[in-house]
Amino acid sequence: MTHTPNTLAVPQDAQSLRGVLPMLILSQLRLAESYGYELVVRLQNIGLEQEGSLTSRLVASTAGPARKYYSFSPAGEATLELATARWHALIAIVQTGLTATPAEEPLREDQK
Repeated sequence: MTHTPNTLAVPQDAQSLRGVLPMLILSQLRLAESYGYELVVRLQNIGLEQEGSLTSRLVASTAGPARKYYSFSPAGEATLELATARWHALIAIVQTGLTATPAEEPLREDQK
């Protein structure tokens, strides 16, 4: 049985999280469009809209300025598939490294 750590108890490495952020945002936006200041800041930081993975549209708001809604674009599908494949490959590498047993050292010339 695989033990999944309590993610709230494990401190996150910001650099690692930044590397998977595009995959996470795209996977969520594939489910439904979204808006919000936090999402806008993340999208600006990682440049997904500029690379064509997302589309956006402005919607008038009765409670203030227009809101910018982000949606998953067709190009986002390829980006998400590649990011997901890379993530699974990274998981496999890390898992192999964490579970590897020490290799036997080769015999030196004087031991042969």
